[in-house]
Amino acid sequence: MRDIRLLADPFDPSSSLEKLSEASPDSGGIASFIGKVRCGGGVEALELSHYEPLTLPGMDALADAAQERFELGGLVMLHRIGTMHPGDPIVLVAAAAPHRRDAIEAVDFCMDHLKSAAWFWKREKRADGWHWIEPREADHADLARWA
Repeated sequence: MRDIRLLADPFDPSSSLEKLSEASPDSGGIASFIGKVRCGGGVEALELSHYEPLTLPGMDALADAAQERFELGGLVMLHRIGTMHPGDPIVLVAAAAPHRRDAIEAVDFCMDHLKSAAWFWKREKRADGWHWIEPREADHADLARWA
């Protein structure tokens, strides 16, 4: 199973995880990461915009790279675009594999690339207006581990 999508509407991560599990009966493990809009810190909303000609093809290329690098029985990569509110899921990356290490590392690999090398622009709305969010130095260091 491979499910790589950009979503303008909210999604249910548990439903996607259940589908991955059902489609991967021979996998010994499923690892996942669900990223959500942070509650607190004065965040009222999060907006993700993207460059349409590159975003989904780039996510597909990232999925190809993960499937070449790790032994996977399935991969899910769902990413929201548009405006979201605290508590809303932003991203789900899940991988099914015969052994846990490949599943865990595939999720980590995909998230590091989505966080630092993807085709998204992110800004937060707080009481004083909108603020652009840039990848942190730690995000770039996480990505560099895979070089």
